[in-house]
Amino acid sequence: MSSLLTDLCRHPIVQAPMAGGASCPRLVAAVSETGGLGFLAAGYKTADGMYQEVKQVRGLTARPFGVNLFMPQPGTADPAAVGVYRDQLAGEAAWYETPLGDADSGRDDGYDAKLAILLDDPVPVVSFTFGCPPRSVLESFTKAGTFTIVTVTTPEEAQAAQWAGADAVCVQGIEAGGHQGTHRDDPATDGTGLGLLALLQLVKETVQLPVIAAGGLMRGSQIAAVLAAGASAAQLGTAFLVCPESAAHALHKRALTNPLFVRTELTRAFSGRPARGLVNRFMREHGPYAPAAYPEVHHMTSPLRKAAAKAGDAQGMALWAGQGHRLAREMPAAQLVGVLAAETDSARAAFALGGGV
Repeated sequence: MSSLLTDLCRHPIVQAPMAGGASCPRLVAAVSETGGLGFLAAGYKTADGMYQEVKQVRGLTARPFGVNLFMPQPGTADPAAVGVYRDQLAGEAAWYETPLGDADSGRDDGYDAKLAILLDDPVPVVSFTFGCPPRSVLESFTKAGTFTIVTVTTPEEAQAAQWAGADAVCVQGIEAGGHQGTHRDDPATDGTGLGLLALLQLVKETVQLPVIAAGGLMRGSQIAAVLAAGASAAQLGTAFLVCPESAAHALHKRALTNPLFVRTELTRAFSGRPARGLVNRFMREHGPYAPAAYPEVHHMTSPLRKAAAKAGDAQGMALWAGQGHRLAREMPAAQLVGVLAAETDSARAAFALGGGV
């Protein structure tokens, strides 16, 4: 691993920041305490809510951990398209007996307030998704002693992160569960993202930054493979989703290995931005018509998703999952980190001996 990353975690294992509740303080602390790097997701939380969770993590572990921020989004959504989609969702609102959310609930996710808190009371690592902050912001974190990571999905985005002064990039392949962290949401590029190994190599030949690889990784042999390909560490989200410490809904956890859900797809149905999840009724019925309108669609569908979860209806929930979801193993987070580390060491030893995995 990069020497900077080695200082942060004993094992080259990063727990992905999964916005929406899964990345709770218990999960983050358990991963960090065992030698990985746990990550809180600040997305969809208030600034104070984020700070309270930071304090909880500090009360559970003295080991380094990270906080992930969503970059503010430009107001490019077509109001007419959002209105049409609202009309289409009227039947869902009636079915779940809940009103649709306000599409204009805000698009900056409390970004400036969160920045102020994290600069005033620094955490070891801060990462950014849906864009790259300006050099001035990254320099401020450097002065505060915070390691910065920018999520990228193309070599060009990685180059922009390097120019801005990021300490590392998280290279996200199209296999990854949840939202694609693209810096610019362009519907013309939907479904054209690169697989992790190809993207990893392209980024390695474009920038001189430590790289964290993310996308469909579930086993130590896969971690060893991306390390052999030049990554400094691997980031896993879906693998940690089923841990008892994860605050993901029980229906979501069970769905990952339920044979009823046979595949994942990228969809805009739930948030207006491409995100990979298990294909269910809501995705099939609304995905083809969902506009490129984030976070407007996210705000609109939020009450529907909550009502579906309360009703025990997984067919109306956003079941974010990577392509390797069927490999999920239900075990405590500390045990999972240990198993992954042992698998990684074993695979790397086999590589060294020329025996493969």
